Amino acid sequence: MANIAVQRIKREFKEVLKSEETSKNQIKVDLVDENFTELRGEIAGPPDTPYEGGRYQLEIKIPETYPFNPPKVRFITKIWHPNISSVTGAICLDILKDQWAAAMTLRTVLLSLQALLAAAEPDDPQDAVVANQYKQNPEMFKQTARLWAHVYAGAPVSSPEYTKKIENLCAMGFDRVSIYNLSIFSVVAGQV
Repeated sequence: MANIAVQRIKREFKEVLKSEETSKNQIKVDLVDENFTELRGEIAGPPDTPYEGGRYQLEIKIPETYPFNPPKVRFITKIWHPNISSVTGAICLDILKDQWAAAMTLRTVLLSLQALLAAAEPDDPQDAVVANQYKQNPEMFKQTARLWAHVYAGAPVSSPEYTKKIENLCAMGFDRVSIYNLSIFSVVAGQV
């Protein structure tokens, strides 16, 4: 990696670690390799969203042309969001594409991704199926997003009735993972 990119990302990495703002917003970053070309980010689901309480892992790849080109970022944790692929974790966010500026930082990217979870842009989707559900059936979208947040990101269950039903099925001998998979299928198919 070019020397300017290494120096810059080292500085930004330390900035995220020391920032009160990122700490308050429960945003973390870790090294994957020693040469700062690959990082692992983590953002908390924002309050008052279906993602609240979830922890979302991000893959961050730093190009040799950084900071003149944006980092390549994708969600590792599965998420139900119009601007994030439910299959690959690819993200549709302008600052990660054509609106990137060299003055932006790793901290800016992580905070922007967390803000995206609170303010979807369904008219510029990465996942058309999710965007359609978001626009056509907002309540079903919220239920699906909450369920995915629980199953994949460890968010707490928001419904005591749901928890009781899961526990009853487990007591009957059903596997918890199979129950969650069936629950996801049912919510996505509109049967819950």
